[in-house]
Amino acid sequence: MLEIPESATLARQLNETVKGKRIADAEAEHTKHGFAWYEGDPSAYARIMRGKQIGESMGIGSMVEIALSPWCLLLGDGVNLRYFPPGKKLPDRYQMRITLEDGASLICTLQMYGAMLLTEPATYDNPWYLAAKERPLPVTEEFDYAYFSKLREGLAGKTSVKEFLATHQRIPGLGNGVLQDILLEAGLHPKRRIQTLDEADWRRMYEAVVRVLKEMLAAGGRDTEKTLFAEPGGYAVRLSKRTVGKPCPYCGSTIEKASYLGGTVYFCPFCQPLPGR
Repeated sequence: MLEIPESATLARQLNETVKGKRIADAEAEHTKHGFAWYEGDPSAYARIMRGKQIGESMGIGSMVEIALSPWCLLLGDGVNLRYFPPGKKLPDRYQMRITLEDGASLICTLQMYGAMLLTEPATYDNPWYLAAKERPLPVTEEFDYAYFSKLREGLAGKTSVKEFLATHQRIPGLGNGVLQDILLEAGLHPKRRIQTLDEADWRRMYEAVVRVLKEMLAAGGRDTEKTLFAEPGGYAVRLSKRTVGKPCPYCGSTIEKASYLGGTVYFCPFCQPLPGR
């Protein structure tokens, strides 16, 4: 699923591969999907996109924004975006195709759900989009400890660290996937309540957010996700469904999992103790 490392990696690869090229043809809703979302009428996408030059692509939270001035194409969480060079056979089933002037194609397919929104950014007022555009990424200078500290203002003490980091778009694009390694590095259990944290815990959490996301970005995303060229990212994820039951990379304890807040969390019971457990 698209989170900060993947959206940023896809944007970088799009800029290196297709920026400046013109769109020869396009197609939306090639294969019907009950949880594919479009902005307006998908049958109009081809007419709008033909002849447009691909501009700058940006990773914004859990979305990739591709400039097609004055329009943009927003690809959301759940969309698999792949580059097919000229002459390579396209899959039989896909939700969107963008064919470039050189014969290459960009293909979008969905996992369980996904949004492919052709919109005009000057007037698009989706709150998730606006939050992702306005709030700084954790790998930027604006995301300093003072900014991070303000995010916790007004929260109830029963709020868990997972809820703090990965819900309500406090940090757009930081989701349940990247959360796992961040909390392992911080030594914090996902269910731990923020009322039990002292300032040293908060500082450690902040440093883990910045450090882990920088590592993931530098490696081209997580190895549990795919790049524009269908290759796994270079960051070896420490906590995921692949590592359950295996030794913790730091202490050797067995990695456990639990269902929590609508998803699965992974943790080391020794490195990430839960008070009162």
